[in-house]
Formats: sequence, C-alpha cells, structure tokens
Amino acid sequence: MNVAEAMTPRSSVVTVEIPGSRDDALEYLQNREFSSVPVVKPTDDGEEYRGIVTRESLIERPDEDQLALLMDDEIPTVAPDASITDAASLMFTEEERRLPVVDDSFEGIITVTDVVRSIAEGEVGDDTPVGDIATREIMTTHTDTPIGAAERQLFYANVPYAIVLDDSGGMAGIVTSVDILRTAEIVEGSESTGNSFADQDNEWMWEGIKGVGSRTLPTRNVELPSIAVDELMTDDVITIATNKSIQDAAQTMITHDIEQIPLVSGDKLVGIVRDIDLLRAL
Repeated sequence: MNVAEAMTPRSSVVTVEIPGSRDDALEYLQNREFSSVPVVKPTDDGEEYRGIVTRESLIERPDEDQLALLMDDEIPTVAPDASITDAASLMFTEEERRLPVVDDSFEGIITVTDVVRSIAEGEVGDDTPVGDIATREIMTTHTDTPIGAAERQLFYANVPYAIVLDDSGGMAGIVTSVDILRTAEIVEGSESTGNSFADQDNEWMWEGIKGVGSRTLPTRNVELPSIAVDELMTDDVITIATNKSIQDAAQTMITHDIEQIPLVSGDKLVGIVRDIDLLRAL
C-alpha cells in the first residue's frame, strides 16, 4: 500500500495561505479542533507548499502574528508513491504526526491516524502484541490538578495525554491536550502579560508553577479557566490487554477516535499504547 492510497488528498485538505495572520489558523486549530494546518502560497505556476502551523506553534509563539513566522517549514515531506511503511518510519524517527505529500506540487497530507487506519483494516502490520511495543513510562496527573498546571505538565513531558489518578492512586480518567485546548477562551484586545494560570495568590496557583511565565497570548489571549482536571477529563477510560494485537489496538483507536489506550495486565495499569507506538511496530 502506498501513501497516495491512504492520504487525505489536496481537495479535502484545509489550508491557509501566506501572506496571512494568526487568526487565519486559529479558526481551524481551536474552533474546528484541527491539530495542524498546512500553509501554501499561490504562485503563477500553481500552489506551492510552504510549511505547517500547529496548535503548539500558536501557543508557544505568543508575540508572533504572521503565518510565515509561525509555520514550521522543516517538517519532512513524502512522495505519493512511497510505501505506507516508509511514511510510518519517517513519522516515527522524525517524531512528526503528519507529513505533507509533495510531488511537483502539494498533493495532500498523511497523518498518524491514516497509518493507524491502514493497520486497523489489515492493509499493513502483523499480529505483534501491543505489550511488546507499548510505552511503559506513563504520564500522570491528579484529579485536583488545575488545568493550567496540567497543560504545563504535558508541555514539558512532550506528550499529549495524562492518566488522571485519584487520592488512592487508582486510574480515575484520562485528559489530553485537545481537552485542555477546548476549554480555552480567546480574549481579543487584551495586552496583559500576566500568568494566565492564575494570580500568584490565587487558590488555583500551585507553588510549583509560580513564575513559569505567561501562558497568555498578547493581543489575542488564549486563557484557561480555573477548573480542575476532573471537570474535563474522560472518566470512562477504554483500556487494552497486553496480549491484544496492534490491529486490535488500531481498530479500537479508530472506532473511539482516540490516540492512546492505557495498557492493563489484569486490573493493573502497566503502560500506554500510543498511536505512534503502532507505527514503530511496522
């Protein structure tokens, strides 16, 4: 199976054009919950691919408004006739969740989800048990953690999820970066550079995150409400046993539209199966 058979074709890909502004991408990244948007530039010879704007680039570059300076133009590209396994290997080694498909022009985009769907449908992959490829280091947080602090945990751990533990250390739920972004409010016109987690003496401000820095975007601020993780986490957590195959995991991810599944042995949490882990099995 090649990339062209699994990718989202150009006709179905939402893009933004340069020259453009932060607001052009915000429409898709927050309001429509896309994880990224390709950036193109119209030319006399057709459309030219230039880069990708992600959620992270908008949040981590709060002073920048120009798309050309927000986009990542170093993400590798893949040809439409490349194999799915080659694309999966490139995503895994480069730690990229999506690859622009480029021939003479921008042909489309292939994502981790596209590869996972191919595994789920039996187009690629084998019967490798998920226990062999799961990530054993688990990111955790607590039910009472303010979501601002949880967002910082995910950022510094460079993972998109956290298993939420209750007071007894049991698994109470799971929270993702998408869950957190969904609660954010865009405040137009504010020039505050204060810490958007909370004021220094606010009851929601943890000692450990004081002075981390502003999480407010000047002019167009993205502010997180003062609520705890247990108010937005998913508490009906889907799990998978260690002896299930990567195809079983892929089918579960596609069916439930999730990117990671806690791995259990009996009633014990022993790891997590991320969609990127399935790519490693290829």
